[in-house]
Amino acid sequence: MGYKELYQEWKDNSKIDPELKKELEELTDENEIEDRFYTYLSFGTAGMRGKLGAGTNRMNNVMVARATYGLAQQLIQADEANKQKGVAIAYDSRNKSTEFAQTAARVLAAQGVKAYIFDSLRPTPELSFAVRYLGCAGGIMITASHNPREYNGYKVYGPDGAQLANEAADTVVEIIEGVDNYFDIPEANYDEAVKEGLIEVVSKEVDDAYIKAVEDVIHMDQKSDLVIVYTPLHGTGNLPVRRVLKDMGFDKVYVVEEQELPNGDFPTVEYPNPEFKEVFTLAIDLAEEVGADLILGTDPDGDRVGVVNKNKDGEYVVFTGNQTGALLVNYMLETRKELKGDLAIIKSIVTSEMGTVIAKDHGAEMVDVLTGFKYIGEHITDWAKTGEKTFVLGFEESYGYLTGEYARDKDAVVASALICEMAAYYKEKGMTLYDALEELYKKYGYYKEEVKSYEMEGKEGAQKIKDIMEKFRENSINEFGDEKLKTSIDYQNGKVTDTESGEITETGLPESNVLKSIYDKNSWFALRPSGTEPKLKVYFSTTGKTAEEAEKKMVELQDSVDQLLNEV
Repeated sequence: MGYKELYQEWKDNSKIDPELKKELEELTDENEIEDRFYTYLSFGTAGMRGKLGAGTNRMNNVMVARATYGLAQQLIQADEANKQKGVAIAYDSRNKSTEFAQTAARVLAAQGVKAYIFDSLRPTPELSFAVRYLGCAGGIMITASHNPREYNGYKVYGPDGAQLANEAADTVVEIIEGVDNYFDIPEANYDEAVKEGLIEVVSKEVDDAYIKAVEDVIHMDQKSDLVIVYTPLHGTGNLPVRRVLKDMGFDKVYVVEEQELPNGDFPTVEYPNPEFKEVFTLAIDLAEEVGADLILGTDPDGDRVGVVNKNKDGEYVVFTGNQTGALLVNYMLETRKELKGDLAIIKSIVTSEMGTVIAKDHGAEMVDVLTGFKYIGEHITDWAKTGEKTFVLGFEESYGYLTGEYARDKDAVVASALICEMAAYYKEKGMTLYDALEELYKKYGYYKEEVKSYEMEGKEGAQKIKDIMEKFRENSINEFGDEKLKTSIDYQNGKVTDTESGEITETGLPESNVLKSIYDKNSWFALRPSGTEPKLKVYFSTTGKTAEEAEKKMVELQDSVDQLLNEV
């Protein structure tokens, strides 16, 4: 069925939500109609995510019901006992999140699968914790993380609390695609399902258990006079982050009032992403007023955290996820002397190698995984069973961090606590986090990382991304500046090619549409289509003995990549 027929089917369907029906009736732009119906929202590295609205390529109750039916059937087919184990459901502050969470609960209940649903918004890491704590067969988190306000999404979790494994996700997709009429997916009456015990509202017990789990891996007794400014960016971090910091003994925590309360319109920011300095404008104003040592900002679903600190010139700078990760690697290995065994840290393949160098210097191993925190979670689960390694920290360049074994997803609550603990540690030494980072650079070399995101929306954009990936598969950038290509990695076919000898080895990782080129003086770049947004991401990393040398190389490397990009 083509996009026009799908559009007409939705428009004519009597079961469709009146709000969506009105939206469809008002559509006149042919390109907009095509974009909404030319494809179905797909599962990427973190589930399903898209713009809110009517259509198969939008987030709405129909698509949520469709996905939930697929999950319910996958669980039942895997084991009938999963009906009783149930599925935990949480949601963030985004528009329609509550509605989508209740739709998911009703669909599960109609299939005889118990749903545990939170009574109000909670951070993503608490959902990961709740799956394990309640002994559920899976979990659903309604969130679009740090995407713009017009987005929402649907993350699915397995029984280990990590995002759904590839094999299970493939089964869900197969079931979904086999549904002839997704408008006929049954939904239970919410109140009746509650009475029957098929829907259970999660109690405060889970909140308390989650906070205790976070605090068990933090050094709690802080006597520091550290001054902290914190912004939850209208999201889920407000209550848990403040609760943990208070319990730790930090009594000089100032919250950005304008961004404190949940609001899916995110009225104070264009883009609720703590990677960008613009979202910290109000926080920086407050920091100047109260003389803050540190600024923290968590994203809407509370799984990512950004750090802002003054540099040597007194200017507030937002640390990259790589910089915060390097600081945490060093700090954890310096201060967690109670950890025994073979210490291991896990990072994604597009994250800086600075953490690897630091870990090695401390006698710890760095393990690389594909992008997507579920791959970090898989190692945590395996090591917990086998005792092969002692998990210290997992992190990604995209501002996600986790320590402890209580969850299987990145956690801005524990990360915020760790960062404050670390800042207090350095303040005692008369240093800021910026000073600590400079010390690491002087010791290990200057690492410069950047990410460029190219938005390519719609059918044409998807084709453009395919064309670019094909171009780079067929054409190497053999040198830039004074660096020569050393290794080419295609994670889609799992091949690692030594460009000098021609030797080919295996990555040992699952298939993923990522290309990476590594040069003989440790610079590299990688291309990766986003699994959840219409974007191509290009990651760059250079090193040098000085910041200026690393910056010069960065310009040269980006120019070389841009030249090849412009040929597509």
